[in-house]
Amino acid sequence: MTDREKTKQLKKAVIPYSTSDTKKSVMQIMNTIPPMIALWIAAYMILPYTVWGAVGLSVIAAGFVVRTFIIFHDCTHGSFFKNKKANDIVGLITGVLTLFSYEKWKKEHMIHHASSSNLDKRGIGDVWVMTVDEYVKASKWQRFCYRAYRNPLVMFGLGPLYLVLVSSRFNHKDARKKERFNTYLSNAIIVALFAGVILLTNVQSLLIVQGTSMFVAGALGIWLFFIQHTFEDSYFENESEWDYVKAAVEGSSYYKLPIVLQWVTGNIGFHHVHHLAPRVPNYKLEEAHKMTPPLQQATTITLKTSFESLRYKLYDTPNKTFVTFKDVKSLVVTHDGKIKQSIETIKKTVNQPKSSKNVI
Repeated sequence: MTDREKTKQLKKAVIPYSTSDTKKSVMQIMNTIPPMIALWIAAYMILPYTVWGAVGLSVIAAGFVVRTFIIFHDCTHGSFFKNKKANDIVGLITGVLTLFSYEKWKKEHMIHHASSSNLDKRGIGDVWVMTVDEYVKASKWQRFCYRAYRNPLVMFGLGPLYLVLVSSRFNHKDARKKERFNTYLSNAIIVALFAGVILLTNVQSLLIVQGTSMFVAGALGIWLFFIQHTFEDSYFENESEWDYVKAAVEGSSYYKLPIVLQWVTGNIGFHHVHHLAPRVPNYKLEEAHKMTPPLQQATTITLKTSFESLRYKLYDTPNKTFVTFKDVKSLVVTHDGKIKQSIETIKKTVNQPKSSKNVI
């Protein structure tokens, strides 16, 4: 059987799971959003008596914020409800609750799905990834910016602040009228809600409760997105060789989490299934994975092994693997010092070629 035939079969195998179940969707809303709001209210109520107690409840609420974001995420794919209007309404509401603009994020995320793991189409909706060649040939300032960006303190510390305070609040210059209006509407509702909270409490209380929840949820969200595409043998190819199914199954991991964390993260750990078939709602991802044997061959990452991905900074295209900054240090020195030695020759000493996966 050829790769093309395997691809067709794999796509066909997940079609039965690509339909939403209204009852399950409504149930997920009810076991996610009301508890989240209740935790926020409780945090505000106990804040005058115990700051740390309020912070603790806010951290727990952050888990429900992540789960709310998964509902928002499904709505952008039109997979949470069969009705488009229902997806758009719930998407707007969950976007406001998680501080994201629905139409803007929807557009960027669609681009991410259409270009994930494509080396020639990086830049929108992705974690910034440079190849070894690009990094070696970059200026010192460009390398500094990239190293700063990939620093965990920046990515998971400043990253959440940038997402909710900057990226989600402003439109791109080429944004269409519908996207612009949606962003303005989301911003107006968020301002009104926050103003109401401040009137009932104060600015400090808002920063402690909402600030804690959104920061923790944002950091967790970035971690999930990062870890599901950054693993040692992740798939990346140039446009001429890029394949959508391989990008989905070999360029996205199966993040195997403890049952509680799997519930909190809305099954998004089955990221390879989601990238293969974005119309599969989050509550059917696990079933699709279990009932489709080829999908079980995707790279599996556990909570323990996932921290290894923090080491991986650059993609070594010839060897099809992520490497560390330390691995390419000698290449940078060689390039900067203008020593007449082939970079490609030196690169061969960094990593031995790895055997490629054969999922499909």
